[in-house]
Formats: sequence, structure tokens, C-alpha cells
Amino acid sequence: MIPRTIFSEEHELFRNSVRRFIEAEIAPHHSRWEKEGVVSREAWRKAGAAGILCCAIPEEYGGMGGDFLHSAVVIEEMARAGASGPAFSLHSDIVAPYILKYANEELRCRWLPPMATGEALACIAMTEPSGGSDLQSIRTTARREGDEFVINGQKVFITNAQGADVMIVACKTDPAAGGKGISLIMIEKTRAGLSLGRLLEKIGSKAMDTSEVFFDNVRVPITNLIGVENKGFVHLMTELAQERLIQCVRAVAVAETALQWTIDYVRERNAFGKTIGDFQATQFTLAELHAEVMVNRVFIDRCIELHLKGEFDAMDAAVAKLSSVEMQGRVLDRCLQLFGGWGYMLEMPIARAFADARQTRLAGGAIEVMKHIIGRNVIKQS
Repeated sequence: MIPRTIFSEEHELFRNSVRRFIEAEIAPHHSRWEKEGVVSREAWRKAGAAGILCCAIPEEYGGMGGDFLHSAVVIEEMARAGASGPAFSLHSDIVAPYILKYANEELRCRWLPPMATGEALACIAMTEPSGGSDLQSIRTTARREGDEFVINGQKVFITNAQGADVMIVACKTDPAAGGKGISLIMIEKTRAGLSLGRLLEKIGSKAMDTSEVFFDNVRVPITNLIGVENKGFVHLMTELAQERLIQCVRAVAVAETALQWTIDYVRERNAFGKTIGDFQATQFTLAELHAEVMVNRVFIDRCIELHLKGEFDAMDAAVAKLSSVEMQGRVLDRCLQLFGGWGYMLEMPIARAFADARQTRLAGGAIEVMKHIIGRNVIKQS
């Protein structure tokens, strides 16, 4: 493989500590969490104590004061361990940045430190039953009454909702204005009128709790506004580039891991008097997969570099996601095939990785939306 150059020695030392933490505190419990449909709060607290939550949040707010590369290390190591349950990256690298960049100082000081220790869990609620990728069409409303917002509506497919102590909710504060009438509002789980639906059953990522959320005249102070009123869509579009990059980082790490599992398997598995790896058809398949993974690894590392410089935009993110998650799907499918019948058994890591991977083509914007973003921009630039 082409050597990676984006990580410093400090990042690699951090990687070693993250890997040890996952081996000791995540891997032994993950199958139980998959059966229960939720990750234990103890695991979150231990992750906070180990310093792997909110890596890129400044020390003054309880984080480690690192950068996105520290976050990428956590994402990659979790992916390599097949640990799709703990939504550490959602909590640390999607929700926490909204609070850091757009919330008032009181909310930052109140929520970021306990999020970094794992004492408080967070999620973001955008998707609704009527649609997911079309955020401009959301129906959840937040009506001003004096010094409060009154929220009514429903969200669905919300990751981390069951355990979350606080959520950032996309609402229509000016329903007549379409996308220009969306605001982001922080809602504590203890607020009257907020209720959770059942744990939704998914085909993969079974340890990651996913739920519906209902808002029935939920009242919060106007100081819970995140960012500028009616500018929520702009805030969302700004932060979605990192959210999509997270999907890309995970996709490449999973594909690399699955490919190595497969190489190890075909070296040992015998058929017709030789190992499966001795057959030219197997070697050609592995050659193609190796090339795909290598190309995407180099590309996504370059995307991370651009993101660290603040030069990674929505168009770049759409291209990166389209390329990497589609590659992940192809690699997992063809690797599973080389495992034969064993590849279809959920006791095998390749089977669980195959099922888990399907969500990446949906999360953070469906692949069709990525194509729309790219196509629209290509036409404008021509």
C-alpha cells in the first residue's frame, strides 16, 4: 500500500491507546449490545475516561484539544474492530461541533464537558417520516411564545436517541420560508412533551440504538437556539461536509479490514486439493479489490488533508462519499462471496460487516443526493 503521511507520531501513539481500549472495553461486549439494541452507559463513561470522546473539542470545554485526525483515528479503529454500535463519532464529531461553533457560551460550558467525559450523551434529529435527505421539507415546527420556543412534530431514524441526554433538533421556525425558515434548537431529554418511540429493528448496526422521537408542545427557552434563527439550513450544509467525510473514513477502514480478513481466509481454506487463494479467479478478484481500496485510501487521506485546512467543501464531500461508500459495498459483497456459505453466517465478522455497510449509502444523505449535488455543480462549472 502507498504509505500514509497524514498522521504524526502523536496520532499513532493515540491510535495504539484507542486500539487497546477497544480490545478491552468494546470488543468483548459488542455482541451483547447487538442483542440488547443499545450500548451501555458504562462504555460511554469509560470512553470518556480514556480520552476518546470529543477529541477535537478544546480543552477549555473538556475535550482533548486535538484535531480531526484524532477523530479519524477513533473512527478507523472502531471500524476495524467491527464496532458499529457505539455512536462515538456522531456524539463527538457531528453534534459537539454544532455546540462548539454555534451555541452560546452557557450551553457550551453546560454540555461539552460532560459530553467529553461520557456523562452526557447527545444526538441530532433531522430526518422525518415524510423524508430524510430533503431537509428543506421538514414539518417539525418551533413557534415562539414570549421567551420560549414551543416544538411540535416527529423525527425518525434518530441514532443515539434512547441514551441521549440532549438533542439538536432541526425545526421550522418560519414554515412559509422553506429552507430559509429552518432553525436548530437544543432540547433536553427531561423536557415535558418529549417522548421516544420503540427501538427500531435494522438489518445491520444492531447495537446502535435508533428510534423515533415525538415532540408535543415541548417548551424550551429561546437561549437554546443553536446559531442564528432561520439560518439552520446554512449551518447544516456547512457541517454536513464533515459528517460525510466521517462516513468516508469509516468506509475505507471497513473495506481494508474486510479485504484482509478475506486474504487470510483464502490462504487457509482448501477446495479441490488446493487453497482457494491458489485459484486465478480468486487472485484476480483480490487484485481488483486491492486496487479499489488503495485508490480510495489515498483519495480520502487527501480529503482529510483538505478538511484540516478548511478547503473541503460540499461538492468534495459528495464526490468522496459517492466514491468511498459505493466502493465499500462492492468490496464487502465480493469478499463475502469468497467466504462461501460461511460468509452468510452472522457469527462471521464478514457477514456482520456486510449488513452494517448498507447504511453508509443512506446516512448523511443518500447516494442519489450525492449524485444530484455533483451533477448540479458539474453543469454550473462547465
